[in-house]
Amino acid sequence: MRLWVLGLLVVGCTCKETRRSDAGTRLRKVDVHVHAEPAAVPHLLALMNTHGIDVAWNLSGGWPGSGLEDALAAANATNGRVLVFANPPLGMLRQGADVNAMAEQLRVAHDLGARGVKFFKSLGLGARWPDGSLVAVDDPRLDPLFEQAGALGMPVAIHTGDPKAFWLPATQENERFDELSVHPGWSYAGRPVPTWSALYEAFLRRVARHPHTTFVGVHFGNDPEDPGAVSAALDQYPNLFVDTAARVPELGRRPEVMRAVLAKHPTRVLFGTDLGVGVGVGEFDLMLGSAGATPPGPSDVAHFFSSTWRFFETNDRDFEHPTPIQGRWRISGLGLSREALERLYSGNADQLMRSR
Repeated sequence: MRLWVLGLLVVGCTCKETRRSDAGTRLRKVDVHVHAEPAAVPHLLALMNTHGIDVAWNLSGGWPGSGLEDALAAANATNGRVLVFANPPLGMLRQGADVNAMAEQLRVAHDLGARGVKFFKSLGLGARWPDGSLVAVDDPRLDPLFEQAGALGMPVAIHTGDPKAFWLPATQENERFDELSVHPGWSYAGRPVPTWSALYEAFLRRVARHPHTTFVGVHFGNDPEDPGAVSAALDQYPNLFVDTAARVPELGRRPEVMRAVLAKHPTRVLFGTDLGVGVGVGEFDLMLGSAGATPPGPSDVAHFFSSTWRFFETNDRDFEHPTPIQGRWRISGLGLSREALERLYSGNADQLMRSR
């Protein structure tokens, strides 16, 4: 997917993107959920500069000896604007990798400069033990990794499962059909994988088992279709935070419930986009929360950000959400106060990192 950097700089922020800024000091923004290859970090910075992102957490940092050093070098050149999360190589478990040794490598990652840990959805859906069985999200054999993260003060961002519609037949009746038709491999219908509920329950058991480890349930706590259930999880687990990455389309369908969640848990929700910037063949690839059939252009990028700000900052109703391929429905805005926006956009993330 081609990234038109010069075009992005020309498009800039729309009036909707800056409407809160125009009312006073520009709102600081920390995007806690991006994916950037080291060579693409300058292009990530171009996007951040154009759309008012001050700091980004790169959740695709790799592992010591397997990409982490390059990711940290690229981040260090940004003067603190990009923070890096390490990724335990769960694929090595199939070859008999020792989890205790992996936990010690996490200490190495921390000492190198990694600020957190990211577990991808392969945990529970793809990673396997030597006998071929799936590695469960809450498998106690992984406890040393999560305990080490807590001891090192490294937040654990964890992606469990996927949209619930991915477990339903990928027919035109499926509300995510557009996305599944482009990415048929994302469908779990009829496949020998755990149910959505089994994965979510395992995620909550994992959070419960490590009260001294801070978790960030990405994609709005891995259950954006039910913000009320996420609020209940936040009630029960004080070590749990959630981000909004790539789930504005879902959250915008339930603005009243979302306002209630943010009012009840004002310090536990983090802003994220799931923006991805990678290296293609002679060009840079771009993902805006999800990938469509064709590469996104400058107008798609502008819409992605302006619709995101519109959701959080205005009371507008019935407008197109940031990622059309994720569903054909329309959303309504939250109209958050400036104080609430300051917490969501940066305050909660800054406080989480300061407390580590």
